[in-house]
Amino acid sequence: MNYKMIAYIIGQLVRVEGILMIPSFIVGLIYGENVYAAFLIPILGSVILGTLLTFKKPENTSIFAKEGFVTVGLSWILLSFIGALPFVIDGCIPSIVDAFFETVSGFTTTGASILQDVEILGYGVLFWRSFTHWIGGMGVLVFVLAILPQTDTRSVKLMHVMRAEVPGPKVGKLVSKIGHTARIMYGLYIVLTFIEVALLLFGGMPLFDSLVNSFGTAGTGGFAIKNISIAAYDSAYFDYVIGIFMVLFGVNFNLYYLIAIGHFAQALKSEELRWYLAIVAGSTAIIAIDIYSIFGNIADSVRYSFFQVASIITTTGFATYNFDEWPALSKIVLIMLMFCGACAGSTGGGIKVGRIILLIKTGLREIKYMLHSRAVVAIRMEDKPVERDVIRGATSFFIVYIMLFTVSIFFIEMAEECDLVTGFTAVTACLNNIGPGLGMVGPIANCSWMSDISKLILSFNMLAGRLEIFPILLLFAPSTWRNR
Repeated sequence: MNYKMIAYIIGQLVRVEGILMIPSFIVGLIYGENVYAAFLIPILGSVILGTLLTFKKPENTSIFAKEGFVTVGLSWILLSFIGALPFVIDGCIPSIVDAFFETVSGFTTTGASILQDVEILGYGVLFWRSFTHWIGGMGVLVFVLAILPQTDTRSVKLMHVMRAEVPGPKVGKLVSKIGHTARIMYGLYIVLTFIEVALLLFGGMPLFDSLVNSFGTAGTGGFAIKNISIAAYDSAYFDYVIGIFMVLFGVNFNLYYLIAIGHFAQALKSEELRWYLAIVAGSTAIIAIDIYSIFGNIADSVRYSFFQVASIITTTGFATYNFDEWPALSKIVLIMLMFCGACAGSTGGGIKVGRIILLIKTGLREIKYMLHSRAVVAIRMEDKPVERDVIRGATSFFIVYIMLFTVSIFFIEMAEECDLVTGFTAVTACLNNIGPGLGMVGPIANCSWMSDISKLILSFNMLAGRLEIFPILLLFAPSTWRNR
């Protein structure tokens, strides 16, 4: 284990986090708020700590898979702790556990909250809260890889770090150097974000609201600045703009790169994309029909159905209606979408559409083997055979996912003694980085009533869900820390 190189990379991340707090500090000053202590202390502390950890570059810069997973796991925990300091120092969230929960929810783009009245927060803190979504959406490590100069050799080494952070069954390079790949991804991310900001401004939304709502959409996080989320704007235009961009940010960013270089046909051949769009369309139609009796007209039924489907499948968590009051069929569809998630390589969470496809095809192949034991059946995606390691990885992920999901529900139910719907959907919402669940954690409720132990369990779930489980679990494996 190359501890010095791990500390060196984490030092760079800590220093970058301090720098990323500066815009929130400036926003607070613009609105005449006293945010000096709340932001200057963590900013200076982060820069100093990061400088100390990166003062001397290690002679051995080797980074392998194990170092990559450990670096990602430790850095996200440390960054969440540092990111919680503005809330604690400002006094809006005095409990360190609550502040940690809120920050983890922000960085992991979950959107679950312990705040009962978000509208009393100052502009600076409110901006930071939403900005954590935008930072965590693509990943702070990807951001660092994008801005740091890298050689070809270092690019190969740091690929392990990127693979540990970017969600999806498999991550590859778009171009020869990992730094260039990261820059392309962040470039696309920034462009899409500011297109949404422009469209929201065009519809009459204030600049501050447009920025923070776009941060929540881009990161598929869902932190709203209104107590009733996007429903506060009561606008079909805003619902469709935000809904469409939630769907766009749930698409694999590799496809946007193909479109940017003119390979439209290759991008549209993506089997995962076709499944993803079909699931969105089909779910929207089913729920729209199911809730027609509530709204009495097809326009509102489609509007509210599409927005909530887009919000849940992309694991954003915005809401325009209390869907906990919808019929049972609609709620069942939404729960299924919570597990499904968006595409691999997007900012969304969940199991991912790509893995769902692989698991379905693997199950069908096993049925064929039972009927025809000598048959040779290859699993194909986009007319190409899928590598055995990818299939094994998807299967292993699903098994560990179910185990963690079951254990988490057990501990939440034991700690809170709440109804099963609340406990089940609380874990579902956090492990899949969605935010709102049903019952006592529904779209008009939050997690403020939970005990500290439950908040820490759910914080662990949020981190595990965002980092695809293994980087966090490996921190607890003794073999991870051995030199051999």
